[in-house]
Amino acid sequence: MPSREGAIARAAAFFDEGRFKALLAELVAIPSTAQEPDFAPELDRYLRQAIQPWVERMGFAATIHPNPLAGFGPILTAERIEDPSLPTVLLYGHGDTVRGLDAQWRAGLTPWALTEEGDRWYGRGTADNKGQHAINLAALEAVLEERGGKLGCNVKLLLEMAEERGSRGLQEFADARKDLLAADVLIASDGPRVEPELPTIATGNRGIFQFDLVLALRQGGVHSGHWGGLTTDPAIRLGHAIAAICDAKGRILVRDWLPQNGVPAEVRAALAGCPVGGGEGAATIDADWGEPGLTPAEKIYGWNSFIVLAMLSGQPENPMNAVAPSARATCHIRYIADTDPHGFEAALRRHLDAAGFADIAIENAGMRMSAARTAPNHPWVLWAQESMQRSLGTRVQVIPNSSGGLPGDVFADQLGLPMVWVPHSYNGCKQHGPDEHLLMAPAREGIRAFAGLWWDLGEPGTPRR
Repeated sequence: MPSREGAIARAAAFFDEGRFKALLAELVAIPSTAQEPDFAPELDRYLRQAIQPWVERMGFAATIHPNPLAGFGPILTAERIEDPSLPTVLLYGHGDTVRGLDAQWRAGLTPWALTEEGDRWYGRGTADNKGQHAINLAALEAVLEERGGKLGCNVKLLLEMAEERGSRGLQEFADARKDLLAADVLIASDGPRVEPELPTIATGNRGIFQFDLVLALRQGGVHSGHWGGLTTDPAIRLGHAIAAICDAKGRILVRDWLPQNGVPAEVRAALAGCPVGGGEGAATIDADWGEPGLTPAEKIYGWNSFIVLAMLSGQPENPMNAVAPSARATCHIRYIADTDPHGFEAALRRHLDAAGFADIAIENAGMRMSAARTAPNHPWVLWAQESMQRSLGTRVQVIPNSSGGLPGDVFADQLGLPMVWVPHSYNGCKQHGPDEHLLMAPAREGIRAFAGLWWDLGEPGTPRR
């Protein structure tokens, strides 16, 4: 007799017997980096060779679409409709990765081959996002096997290949294909848990607003002995401008960038007692960094942060005895849905002018990803939390948004879907850098949790349409 327990056991066996590892190794071996033009054919190969045949074996009708924007990766959609009256889930993932950074991985590791060491699987995309969407699809396959080829619900899949370039083209695609993507709920996986050991549901994402600060004073450098102390040093000037934006302890001084009424009440309630931990090898959590009076969880999930991504003045690789002609810093704001990014540039201009830095130019300002959020107490969120807790026998933490960027606005704002993000990774996974890896224990929990979710979607009791 098919059962929920049987479905979860099938998914766990797929993982424990090494079949999931073998599957992930095949996915990692495709160098589908979206950030290097020479690898553009690999983006299509990932969908056409690795994903489309797999989902078609599960009964999906799959199509690979060109990106509406030229030069960006393709988009796969697939649907498995058993009965239009049943609940329909939209499952999302991305198969593109950041650059491999081959030369920066430590000895014995390479980005395009899966390497097991201890409790970790190393390889580009293991955490972001190949491993995460593979977990969800493998769990779906286990439930189909347990139920004899039926789910009791409908599933649509959207897998893009330009997420690491800001999901360019996805908004345009969603506008043109709203009927194709229509569903009752988005359930997907990306990003980290709040702690490696604590299963997590995020109901949204922070946005990214990026800009350059530039001070260009002359055509070339001038002799540091003849001109030092006489002519403006742009690096010093830019450093003081940045200090006017954010103090020495990370507190944002451009107060118009922040939620005007503090941490929203529903966000504060969701984060009460929420831990934050990166795991072994992650950065430190510095108690005195950031906005005073907030908990670590409120700082990262309920507030905005300012980051200097890169700074340059002169030639660091070959310093000259010269006062540099210019200085530039690329910065961004990670912001929550309670702030309006359209006012960020104007607020910064007012702030710099008032602080005496009218000479600092703001260039290339704009949104890279928009913030979006579903209420943490939405019926679909609570349903998913209960399902996961039943499958795993442990507490599941709900947070109002992930700390990173995701195309949540496409799902929440354009398609009108409640969002349930179930991350399978952790903050110390080193995504976007060398030595990216997936922890096996959260991955195994993830495949069991999703088997339970897929099973429960075919049972009575899902939230009403």
